[in-house]
Amino acid sequence: MSEEETKFSVEEVEAVSPPPRARVEDIEAPAEKLERKRDYLEGFLAAKPEGIAAGEPGGSIYDGVIEALKEIYDPEIPVNIYELGLIYGVEVSDEGSVAITMTLTTPHCPVAESMPGEVEMRVSAVPGVRDAEVNLVWDPPWDMAKMSDEAKLELGML
Repeated sequence: MSEEETKFSVEEVEAVSPPPRARVEDIEAPAEKLERKRDYLEGFLAAKPEGIAAGEPGGSIYDGVIEALKEIYDPEIPVNIYELGLIYGVEVSDEGSVAITMTLTTPHCPVAESMPGEVEMRVSAVPGVRDAEVNLVWDPPWDMAKMSDEAKLELGML
């Protein structure tokens, strides 16, 4: 390196004025800040996507069916059947007919006879549902990998 490249200019000063101090009264009050966030979140959460049919994910009937499924619990495992991964598919027609494809944890499950009927009854009670049909399948077989993270957390598996 040459001498010309390493030259710096240095200025000596007597004193430097300190930066202004932050004052509590200069900031927004926590209540005001929280209220602003709350207003934003309420508006955001209340907004519904436009152009979604009632039977599509995000639509009123589809979401109602999912909520109804989340209210049905497996008698042996304290987790709802939706989070447990027993629901393989939900199809809602334009006329309000719902077809649910589901399985059980095992073919020898003690509720094998009653669970499909309960699912059909609960889904039929959702506003906008004309009728419900439950198709019980064994292929692919259920395994613990089908469980949601919420179910795994509830069962202490995470």
